[in-house]
Amino acid sequence: MNLFWKRMFGGMTSTAKLEKREADLAREYDRYCEVGKSADWAEFKELQAKVKTPEFKQNKKMLQTRKFKDTEEYRNITKFKKLQAQADFKKYLAVLSSSELTCFLEFKQSEQYKRLTDVEAVKNSEQLQRMKAYERSKEYALYTRYHDSYQEKEYLKLKALVETEDFQKRLNFWSNAKRWETTEEYRLDTRYYQLYKNDDIRFYQNTDPKKFDEIKDYQITFEDNFDWNTLERANWDTGFHYKSAQLKANHSFFNEKQANNNGHNVEVINGVLNIKTRKETVKAPAWKGVGAQGFVEKEFDYTSDIIQTGKHFQQAEGIFKAKIRCKGPIHHAFWLGADTKLPHINIFHFNGKNITVGNANNQLFDQAKITGINPSSFYIYTLVWKQKELIWLINDVEVFRTSANLPNQQLYLAFNSFISENQHGAQGSLEVDWVKVYAKR
Repeated sequence: MNLFWKRMFGGMTSTAKLEKREADLAREYDRYCEVGKSADWAEFKELQAKVKTPEFKQNKKMLQTRKFKDTEEYRNITKFKKLQAQADFKKYLAVLSSSELTCFLEFKQSEQYKRLTDVEAVKNSEQLQRMKAYERSKEYALYTRYHDSYQEKEYLKLKALVETEDFQKRLNFWSNAKRWETTEEYRLDTRYYQLYKNDDIRFYQNTDPKKFDEIKDYQITFEDNFDWNTLERANWDTGFHYKSAQLKANHSFFNEKQANNNGHNVEVINGVLNIKTRKETVKAPAWKGVGAQGFVEKEFDYTSDIIQTGKHFQQAEGIFKAKIRCKGPIHHAFWLGADTKLPHINIFHFNGKNITVGNANNQLFDQAKITGINPSSFYIYTLVWKQKELIWLINDVEVFRTSANLPNQQLYLAFNSFISENQHGAQGSLEVDWVKVYAKR
């Protein structure tokens, strides 16, 4: 597959942009999950269920727009004050508290009251003259006019009403132009819109959770950003991984031109793993084959290395990815291996000329050659291992897919560089910025 045109015309996202996009998506997902579990979001949803009901909205509108003059409290207090302020009725109220009226009413209940009709008796009694004069007074006339009248009954009923604590509260409430702001509903409404404007709440509401489908489906199971400076602190071993402990891990193959150097060619520089292939003469074990002499000592003109996670991490299915670049016209590889020779999956393999990806199992090898990109630049090489197929991607572009000869066991991660017998000897390096593995939740 030739990636040149995709790379040139935007069909392939640059490594820097892809890393940023994935990092941003991961941060957004963490934020989305955090907000979704927060007390603020729970409170917002609870408030939303209240303030968005038709009843709440209608009540809010009524409290904000209703005029004081339209309230029953206004009508009652106005009617009461109007009665209280009427001139004759106001005088009547004053008469009610006068000592003269009290005295006359007491007199009216006595036997003496009947003598007021006796002209001679009135003429001869100062008291009767005084009572007779009061009976004919304007004050008493007001009394007889209003006492026990509909007007007085209405006044007393209103007076009893408006002097209650409950009425005064309602009167103060409805007469307040800012009455809405004194209510519990206003507090709830204000808090709702305060949360509505909160950056996290707005982010949560405006984010389509479908964008996180892949992140939600997978969790990271292995990650190395190469923040160590010695293999003793890492989850990697040098050499090949074999099921039998009797086999030598650190060896090369007899038909190769480099000696795997027991980790001496592995170093971390500024957070990037480097496997160096160097020109140096060493004697080291070489595997010549089962039918030949097994392990023999051989003099090599170059050294390199292999690291793998056989004892520390193995996984079947999931997503395996690493950010890689390489230099030098020799072999560099990122692969998945088993305790035996097969199965073997090349997630990235540069053979000195081209990049290949593929799957070897049951003596069959499915692979694809990739051209159009320079392996000396960083790219993200990914294998998506599903139950029924394997999918390879470089950055965000699918480059190969197969459903044949799938492994049915856990495999480990490995990185190595080597020089085949048909290559001229050369120095080089395999650089890995990071490696990550995900499994389905």
